[in-house]
Amino acid sequence: MTTTTLETQRLILRPPDPRDWDGYKAFILSTRAEHAGRQTDLGGAWNAFAAHLGHWRIRGFGLWAVTRKGEDPAIGMVGPYYPGHWPEHELGWVLFTAAEGQGFATEAARAARGHAYTSLGWTTAVSYIAPGNHRSIAVAERLGAALDPNAQQPKPATPCLVYRHPAPEAAP
Repeated sequence: MTTTTLETQRLILRPPDPRDWDGYKAFILSTRAEHAGRQTDLGGAWNAFAAHLGHWRIRGFGLWAVTRKGEDPAIGMVGPYYPGHWPEHELGWVLFTAAEGQGFATEAARAARGHAYTSLGWTTAVSYIAPGNHRSIAVAERLGAALDPNAQQPKPATPCLVYRHPAPEAAP
């Protein structure tokens, strides 16, 4: 399993581990997670967190736990994501309480996308975003992603917006 850690100007992106459970749990059980797989009970939250840890084990990559440099608690999760039922490789991001509005999602996602394109060999990536998630739409657009209405949906029963990221050679 790859244990790649990335560093940006302000952040460290490291594989998630059990110490990230409390922050993830607080986020995923809150109304702030309404566009990011919100869970309504502890069992669902546990299964969602375990799926992120398992994604790393199965795929060798996944959403990183994002921390501020010099601090340990995760402020969010960002990175390449490709569960077995997804039609395409996704670049995903969520920020926990008090981390929004500071550019962390864009900074971390840009580094994660660069890693996906260079180290994982991806030639394209999408971000699946709930229609009302205006903050995530803004992050996708800051990253140069554009709405792709012809892209396949990951969950056809729950349509989302699919933002396609620029090709590796064109990515800002």
